[in-house]
Amino acid sequence: MKYVRKAIATFSTKLNMMINIKREQLHSHSIMKIAHRGAAGECPENTFAAFERAVELGAEYIEIDVQLTKDNHIVVIHDFTIDRTTNGKGKVKDFTYNELQKFDAGSWFSPAFKGERIPLFKEVLTKYSGKIGLLIEFKKPLNYPGIEQLVAKEISNQLFNEEEIIVQSFDLQSLKKFQSFLPKIPIGLLINYPLHKKDITRFAKHIQYLNPKWTMVNQKLMKSLHEENLKTIVWTVNTYNELQHIKRWPIDGIVTNYLEIFDNEKS
Repeated sequence: MKYVRKAIATFSTKLNMMINIKREQLHSHSIMKIAHRGAAGECPENTFAAFERAVELGAEYIEIDVQLTKDNHIVVIHDFTIDRTTNGKGKVKDFTYNELQKFDAGSWFSPAFKGERIPLFKEVLTKYSGKIGLLIEFKKPLNYPGIEQLVAKEISNQLFNEEEIIVQSFDLQSLKKFQSFLPKIPIGLLINYPLHKKDITRFAKHIQYLNPKWTMVNQKLMKSLHEENLKTIVWTVNTYNELQHIKRWPIDGIVTNYLEIFDNEKS
């Protein structure tokens, strides 16, 4: 019995050491600061004004959304229509790129941003290559046949470092298509619904990131992700309290409209 107690005590000591090491790793874990559509809390989303502000605030990645114009130009805009974020109306895919450039994409947010335009994806790549990473999201890819190959071609033409790009979508098939063209660029599946372990195991055969809405993050999910060696980027964390809640977990990146919440930790 004496030896049994000693063995149990030794095991308990080793277990505590492992737990403490894990805790230290979690606290020292570097989390990517990702600006949602640029610094969207301060500037009109998905515009160069928002991207420049994100760089100023120390973002490591900018999250952008891509869609196709009528003449197959890749543009950076979130909504399927231009109604909310410009002074025009209609579907993105029903306009040519030159037609889209006639619309003001800044005044809806503030008169100070009058004259901002819907960015061309190629111009974003050119401007930020080597300066900041890009988290690129395919929006409604079923509406844009071939967008995966077009985006891959633009990235290749701009010679973006593979470590500077992550591509994500709610559409797994679209992600797989993209990675068939650029297999070294990591892809992430966006999730906003509860998952079973078997689903995560199935997804893990194809993706490198599983990116949930922040309210979905819990111990069970994180355990499953790490068992499958998946990384995770959490969206969209907009308050200091939300940040403190989510940082308890060993996540890889946080998407936010308000990068200042990271600064609040230092004060």
